Amino acid sequence: MNGLLTLLVLLPLAGFLVNGLLGRRLGPVFVNIVGVGLPLAAFGVAVWAWRILETGGAEPLIETVFTWALIGDHAFEVSFYLDRLSAVMALIVTGVGALIHIYSIGYMKGDESYARYFAYLNLFLFFMLLLVLGRSLLVLFVGWEGVGLASYLLIGFWFQDVDKARAGRKAFITNRVGDAGFLLGMFLIFTAVGTLEMDQINQAFAGGLIPAGIATAVGILLFIGATGKSAQIPLHVWLPDAMAGPTPVSALIHAATMVTAGVYLIARMSGVYLEAPAASTLIAVIGLLTAFLAATIALVQTDIKKVLAYSTISQLGFMFLALGVGAYAVAVFHLFTHAFFKAALFLGAGSVIHALSGEQDIRRMGGLARRIPWTSGTFLVATAAIAGLPPLAGFFSKDEILWFALASGQGGSVWLWLLGSLTAFLTALYMFRLYWLVFLGRSRMAPEVAEHVHESPWPMTSVLVVLALFSVIAGWFALPHYLEEALPAPDLRFAWPILHWALILFAVLIAVAGVFAARHLYGNGGQRAEAIEQRFARIHRLLAGKYFVDEVYDRLLQRPWRWVSDRIFLRLGDRLLLDGSLHGLAALARRGAAGLARVQSGSLHWYAWMTLLGLVAVLIWMWRYV
Repeated sequence: MNGLLTLLVLLPLAGFLVNGLLGRRLGPVFVNIVGVGLPLAAFGVAVWAWRILETGGAEPLIETVFTWALIGDHAFEVSFYLDRLSAVMALIVTGVGALIHIYSIGYMKGDESYARYFAYLNLFLFFMLLLVLGRSLLVLFVGWEGVGLASYLLIGFWFQDVDKARAGRKAFITNRVGDAGFLLGMFLIFTAVGTLEMDQINQAFAGGLIPAGIATAVGILLFIGATGKSAQIPLHVWLPDAMAGPTPVSALIHAATMVTAGVYLIARMSGVYLEAPAASTLIAVIGLLTAFLAATIALVQTDIKKVLAYSTISQLGFMFLALGVGAYAVAVFHLFTHAFFKAALFLGAGSVIHALSGEQDIRRMGGLARRIPWTSGTFLVATAAIAGLPPLAGFFSKDEILWFALASGQGGSVWLWLLGSLTAFLTALYMFRLYWLVFLGRSRMAPEVAEHVHESPWPMTSVLVVLALFSVIAGWFALPHYLEEALPAPDLRFAWPILHWALILFAVLIAVAGVFAARHLYGNGGQRAEAIEQRFARIHRLLAGKYFVDEVYDRLLQRPWRWVSDRIFLRLGDRLLLDGSLHGLAALARRGAAGLARVQSGSLHWYAWMTLLGLVAVLIWMWRYV
């Protein structure tokens, strides 16, 4: 076992270094072997490590690599920690990540920066594995920041386009806002507990050794960090713009890796949140509001990737709802199922864009089911899964979230369940709206686009088939039960089987209702939907404008700070004080030099007089002090 976790983490890093240094010289075949082969090897190592974990009776595996720093009595070590939670995360990251690498072979073929692309993807996996396998918050934070760096590089991959480069900067800066809260939480934890090892932190908080006020403050600060990384309101604004990157990057960021980091952090620190009910309530409320608001925005989006982006924000909101009511294992369960169907949806969208020569507006699609059947079939399976239709994966995990939102003794309520159920209905509605407008109905494609429609190559379609298969079967894994040893389960206010079955039936009915509503609105060429848009034009404008959150931020934050930066820091501080003082000193030196230059006239008589005056001055000075 010794060194296995280190090998798991270092394999993607090796791919980044090799392709980054040699890939462009040695060509695409070499890039494919290294860039895809090493993530596949990392998945094999993750499976091997998981089998060793289970053979040992699920006892956590700890592997210390080296001592990072020794300050006083405190040793900060780089250690890796594998329990059932981190094993599930490592398998998702490497498994889905490897599939996205395979898909990228077809999608990125011919790109002039092919080697750089795979180097960045491998770097992303390295930091994500560092995040989920780190034993201490310090190691996790390095992976956390590294994922932010890699996402910046990938979102702005085509940086020659100003809008794409701007989207990368927006993601990077927005995440730094949340990370400030994360850092403060780490400082407070170290002050209170004296360690950053997460297993020891959980034991200290769960053992009642830390005051409730500190637990609440730590819980809120860590949640601020998770809000940025997992795109919860009000720090959700970066994620839709992150669609500027290549579509496989969108799948990697939004399906199984970066955006789930916040969910993993809260679940990993469950010992803190058990002692911080106020922080947990805040998480549940923010998560549910995020889920609902993002679902309403997704109803009217016209860019295929933007619909999926807001869908991701909404599904992450469901995960935080589960975390807030203490159903940590259920949140990870939805994270697990979401990884498959959302990756299938994003990569399916990439296949559509590939088939339509770059077109992303769903108003210019339609009738594609017959033209690209593999993409259409797999997209339908993933759409049904996210809508919560049985017996697909999303049905099981979403049903569990709604049940605990009602029945959990750690903050469950009828209101959480009602709004969660309404959001589930909206999910089915906007997802089948998307499917109908893209694949069904009449074709609205431009003639020059329609004649070149073609199915994607096998590296892309084969990955779609695998992900669609797991979108069917992933819900049948009893993941919450499997994670019982790693994560606490909430107490139930009531556990009536008949009520649970009634809620399951109701969840199915609202999903089916969403499907029929989508068919009713868009099944006649979208005339009914257009009539509703015209009737409720103001609401439609509000949703299409994404509640104008970006505009509010621009007026309240960006414009004032730009004014402060320009008028105070630039004009007053930089130009007047800094540049002015430097220019003033330079002008003084020039004037002094000009004055002294006049003394050097070249006249011997003048020099003699000056020498005589100097001697007289010296004699006078000596006479006064002798």
